[in-house]
Amino acid sequence: MPSQNNAARIGQTIKGLETTTRFALAVLALASGVYTYLGVRGLLDGDANFVFFAAIIYSVAVSVGIYVFWSYMMRFLPLMRTTGQRLSMTVVMAIGSVMIVAMSSWLNAAALAGSAALEQHMAVTLEDYTGDLDAAHANALAAQSLLPDVQRAAERFATLADEERSGGALTGSAGSGSVVQLLSQMSAQMTSLGASISNSQTRVNALFETGSEHLNVMRELVSAPGAVQPRADGFAAEIVAMTGVIASLQETSVAPSVARAAEDLSLGFIAPVADGQSAGLVVRQDAAMANIREAVSAQSNALSQAAQAIIEEPRVEPRRFVPLSSAEAVLRYASDFLPSWAGAISIDLLPVVLVLLLAVAHQAMRRDAEALDDAETLTAADMMRAVALHNQMMASAESVERTATQSAAIVAPDATPDVEARPTTDEAPTEPNQGTKDDTVTTIPAFQRKRGDGPART
Repeated sequence: MPSQNNAARIGQTIKGLETTTRFALAVLALASGVYTYLGVRGLLDGDANFVFFAAIIYSVAVSVGIYVFWSYMMRFLPLMRTTGQRLSMTVVMAIGSVMIVAMSSWLNAAALAGSAALEQHMAVTLEDYTGDLDAAHANALAAQSLLPDVQRAAERFATLADEERSGGALTGSAGSGSVVQLLSQMSAQMTSLGASISNSQTRVNALFETGSEHLNVMRELVSAPGAVQPRADGFAAEIVAMTGVIASLQETSVAPSVARAAEDLSLGFIAPVADGQSAGLVVRQDAAMANIREAVSAQSNALSQAAQAIIEEPRVEPRRFVPLSSAEAVLRYASDFLPSWAGAISIDLLPVVLVLLLAVAHQAMRRDAEALDDAETLTAADMMRAVALHNQMMASAESVERTATQSAAIVAPDATPDVEARPTTDEAPTEPNQGTKDDTVTTIPAFQRKRGDGPART
């Protein structure tokens, strides 16, 4: 009896929840269709009416397909009894689920997280361009590290020229001669090179400020409220300007100019002719200019190597900004929007849980029903039908009995089933060949015949 009650309760519960199940399935299919419409509308281009009707048709097709597919699964899968049947239906359900994800779930995710994904794309691009601007600015400022060396060399040559002019520190003879002229020339070249490096710093700072302004505008576009597509268009315009600033910063570096100037110091060194009034002074002037030449060559090599090291630093490669649609952005940054993907897929695949619940409930109901005897499963309606069938069978048996009696009367019309119709011992036989036998016909009881046999015919 407990099994009977449990099986009956399960069956009644399934029937009672049938309307709720259909309503829930319809709501889920409708929700998926709405978000699919929003996702499709963001992908289509063209006339507004065309986009509207195309998106509506696609979303309606998706809603109908989801509702029909899960309705079939809820009807058929719980009725499967063997393992092979259940496995086949499970494979069909898995294939259908993959198709639903492919045609609907990713569009649902695009509708749920499309704007956030586009903002994520702009934020990542902003971070990349910020790094590029910093790298280009650092490369441009690297040449500024050569300025102290150049200034020290210019000061050293200027100091030697003053000492030679005032006291003859190099030649032993005070005055302005060839050595003072050469030292003043080297000091002037170094001073000019230092001035060019200092002037480039002003240009680099101006370009960096311009790039920083573009970055600020880009940050505002990323975090500003409102529709994301207009902001994405403005962001792309800022990217173009930012690319130009980075390229200008890389071209502003004076490291190549310093390297060329350093090579000119040694290769283009022209020593003046010694103009001493005595042979000894001329010899001393030639020796001093040789020493100056060696010092200039050493300074040239040091500056050239330092400038070449700056030039060999990796350049900032121009970056190309690729605008994305909301669906493409959701796919590219899927790992950053896992909750949105989970919600989009759950809308479409939540009926899987309902199908499994129905399968388990039907299995439990069948198991409890198989454990019952036939008598325990009879209802009042079954009993009423059994009584009606019994009455019908009894009426049929009485009809067969009457038919058998009529058939017996046709075979022997003079015979009667009454005892008085039997011949007595005083009556003589009517036929000579009959002997001692009589003509009495005995009635056949109706219930000794099978129900399917018909009346005997001669």
